Amino acid sequence: MTVDVVPNTKPYYQSSMCPVNVHWHLGSEHYSYGEFDENGDGPHGNIPRPDWAARDLAESGEKVQDGFRCHYYDASDPKFTTPYDWKHCKGMEVGETYEVHWPHSAAGACGTVNQYQTPFYDGVFCNLDMDTFSTLAAQDIANAVGVHGQVFTIVNDESYFYPDMMRGMIIDEEMGMGQDIAYYTGSTTGETRSNEMCSMYTPITWQVDRKCHMISASSFDKLCYDMKMQRDDMSDDLHAHGSRELVKDDLVANNQARKALRA
Repeated sequence: MTVDVVPNTKPYYQSSMCPVNVHWHLGSEHYSYGEFDENGDGPHGNIPRPDWAARDLAESGEKVQDGFRCHYYDASDPKFTTPYDWKHCKGMEVGETYEVHWPHSAAGACGTVNQYQTPFYDGVFCNLDMDTFSTLAAQDIANAVGVHGQVFTIVNDESYFYPDMMRGMIIDEEMGMGQDIAYYTGSTTGETRSNEMCSMYTPITWQVDRKCHMISASSFDKLCYDMKMQRDDMSDDLHAHGSRELVKDDLVANNQARKALRA
């Protein structure tokens, strides 16, 4: 899709944006060949690549549409199969792949007790009235609203613990986390969006880690605890949401950029 806007490739804080929500999807919504794709695996298998995609690209009990899996899962390795005693997250499972999203906004209640909100639209538009919103050009929105995306396989292994998943994508050069980033403009996601039903919230910048990473179940449970400590009720985001189907080529903006090292 030919577009006349460009993604915001700066760290979001340099554009006065702050994280206003965190939530995750079952499986990956994005596709990175060799990282999270149709060849990955998990406790319940994977999903196939859509027939049209004939090219290689680099609450408990609730049924949601799932996405792709990473390649780490090994049923013979106990860190992928040993159950975890979840205290705060709902319906999560060791060995599964989840894609975490951190919506950011320059119109959020940054630095206040109301910064994090559910649903994320409330956080994104917290300090933006409709009169002002109506004056914004597409590029203004892409510069001021963005999402971090990062894909994880959950393991029951404390050597993969990270204490703070609230503030955005994990950046760890030693572990190769947040180092290979794809930038583009797109829209909001989830299983209510498809290649036939588009989102009205566009164009927003996406900054997505192209690599999959292992992370401890305790890291996620700590995240859910932190979410429960916010002033706004974030209980609707304590479980995995469904994943949007893979976006068709002709619906993808032609403005992708890539940085192999994030400063």
